[in-house]
Amino acid sequence: MRCVTYAGETVLTTDDVASSLILLTAAVAKEGQAEAVSIPIVTDDKKVAQAELVIGVGNDVLSAPVDWTDEEPDFSHAAQELKDHRFFPRAHLRAVEPAESDEGDDEPIDWDFDQPTQA
Repeated sequence: MRCVTYAGETVLTTDDVASSLILLTAAVAKEGQAEAVSIPIVTDDKKVAQAELVIGVGNDVLSAPVDWTDEEPDFSHAAQELKDHRFFPRAHLRAVEPAESDEGDDEPIDWDFDQPTQA
């Protein structure tokens, strides 16, 4: 579990939500934007609630570890929603030319997709 500090308030959420929130906040700020997001939190009386916040330019978010002895809630759906955001950083794929070979790789491959494969 992590404490997320925002606008002078601190809330508790899971590691994956906090990590996703930090990465998304930086990415949105890099774009010179601000976005409203919602994250699940655990309240002081250990109930699940939602926190609404604006992330991006001019909005500092701090995530720090916290001692937690109870079972961690499953907020994976919320972490995935943050990761699905259009500004969330993604690995860039690069097209790479195959290495040339002297083994006759230019021969067409004759695949028969109707035949089961042999192990």
